[in-house]
Amino acid sequence: MGIRLPRIVTAKHTRRRASLASEATTVPKGHFAVYVGETEKKRFVVPISYLKHPSFQNLLSQAEEEFGFYHPMGGLTIPCSEEVFMDLTSSL
Repeated sequence: MGIRLPRIVTAKHTRRRASLASEATTVPKGHFAVYVGETEKKRFVVPISYLKHPSFQNLLSQAEEEFGFYHPMGGLTIPCSEEVFMDLTSSL
């Protein structure tokens, strides 16, 4: 029995790390992930309601022109600075 105990502890630790990682990558219902930044991309989770705003649609058009359908980060990549994105989303 003493041999099995370290395996159980390791399995629990691995499960806990996996659940924490999945929490960090999950997106709540009604939201979607975008990556913003010119050199280093920062992840933002934004409400789907942003999609109906013309200024956000303009950003999406720019993303389509620059990246097409290729978004290797797993979410939409928006080609603008964080400051511009924060200013735009704070006014929505």
